[in-house]
Amino acid sequence: MGMSVGASKGGGGRRRRGVPRYAAMAEINMTPFIDVMLVLLIIFMVAAPLLATGVPVDLPETKAAALNIDRKPLSISIDEKGTIFLADQAVEIEALPARLQSLAKDGFDQRIYVRASKGTIYARLAEVVSIITNAGYKSVGLVNAQEKK
Repeated sequence: MGMSVGASKGGGGRRRRGVPRYAAMAEINMTPFIDVMLVLLIIFMVAAPLLATGVPVDLPETKAAALNIDRKPLSISIDEKGTIFLADQAVEIEALPARLQSLAKDGFDQRIYVRASKGTIYARLAEVVSIITNAGYKSVGLVNAQEKK
């Protein structure tokens, strides 16, 4: 008599025994880590430069939020006439490098904030930033005012 060939129990029969349908992933999903790092980067970029000192300067306005810092940083201000102030004292541009090097008590890792009036000529601002970096300081921040809503 005849024998039945091709009959299987499982209904389909194409699946091999012992092989799972989906294999386990051996990689770490980096997308959430990258998202968190980008959010932190944006927070620090927005919160970093926001201290103001005594020289009245008409700062440009942006949407940056205020930053709370416990120690008073070194600041340089440039008014509309191009006069340079180190802290609250007027300084000639030729004497600025020597004054900056004499103030480097904590080394040149101290952050310096540069505040310039809206009407300041860009070349003057670039010259001051160049003097700061040539004096050895590594961290220079530009300060602006918060945009009024």
